[in-house]
Amino acid sequence: MTRGRVWAADAALAAALLVIGQFGSEPAGRRQPGTIPPDPVGYALVAAAALSVALRRRWPLGTLAVTTVATSAYLALGHPYGPVLLSFMVAVYSVARHEPPLRATIGCLAALPLLLVHVFVNAAQPLGLVAVVPASAWIVVPFAVGLSLRLYQEGQARGRAEAQRRYADEERLRIAQEVHDVVGHGLAAITMQAEVALHLLAKRPVPGAEPAREALAAIGRSSREALDELRATLTVVRAPRQPGPGLGRLADLLERVRAAGVPVTLTTTGEPHDLPAALDLAAYRVVQESLTNVLRHAGATTAQVRVGYREGAVDIEVLDTGAGAAGFAAGHGISGMRERVTAVGGEFTAGPRDGRGFRVRATLPVAAR
Repeated sequence: MTRGRVWAADAALAAALLVIGQFGSEPAGRRQPGTIPPDPVGYALVAAAALSVALRRRWPLGTLAVTTVATSAYLALGHPYGPVLLSFMVAVYSVARHEPPLRATIGCLAALPLLLVHVFVNAAQPLGLVAVVPASAWIVVPFAVGLSLRLYQEGQARGRAEAQRRYADEERLRIAQEVHDVVGHGLAAITMQAEVALHLLAKRPVPGAEPAREALAAIGRSSREALDELRATLTVVRAPRQPGPGLGRLADLLERVRAAGVPVTLTTTGEPHDLPAALDLAAYRVVQESLTNVLRHAGATTAQVRVGYREGAVDIEVLDTGAGAAGFAAGHGISGMRERVTAVGGEFTAGPRDGRGFRVRATLPVAAR
């Protein structure tokens, strides 16, 4: 819904509450003996509460403040319960629906004692403590409805985002598989043709063919190396077609890397716990890309993955015994990991270790649970 339509809808709701309040307040008091029929001041308070609803989505806490003061004053003057409470409950609902839960809770808790003033000062209809619980329901019920709808819609949004992410992951995997099939087939064909040519040259020597033999050998060697690198890369990026890659699936990733020829160990410190989906995915991708680089460039004999859980953060570290910075000079893996980590508010470093090898380290912040 566009901003203009939102404003029009809230203005229409405010107008409806104004009409109901002006024409329904006096009839509502006929069944409440001891109350004072609304006077000009009472109608003005009803109007103020109703008209403030027009700002309920733009200014939820302000709307709650106006309706609370107007409703409390109206009831404290001895006027009957009536349509003014509709405006108040709409304001409470709007705060719970459109403000963060903590701010909404604080705002409604602040409004509660002000609303209950009439319970103790209404001389025309003394109520006392017996009326505290039913009067509190005017806040509790709309607050619960608004908060439930907010949480439901947030859950729906997270579900849609997760479905889109899964689709994107599957599409990337499909493209990677197609690239592997097409390029791998071509490289395999080049390798085979080069080897066939070398075999024929060996059987039927041709004068002056030594440069050609060397070129064919280089072609065969380069195509085999490229094919091996392509397969190693796809081995790491190929994930099972299951939702939600995260740190909980590191064991499968490491097993695939070991199968590709690099022994890798996993060390976990701290108490593992569930992480937000975006952060969990970022941590997994850092490990995945780091190990991809190890397979492709490092010439490493071993690799280590360290995951540390601590209060407020998760630390990821990938170490190898490869060629250091020289082995990682090509490609965009490092910059891609840095962008992914900074996107979730984390810190990223990568560089050669003391001696032989390379280190990738990421610190990802975790909000208080």
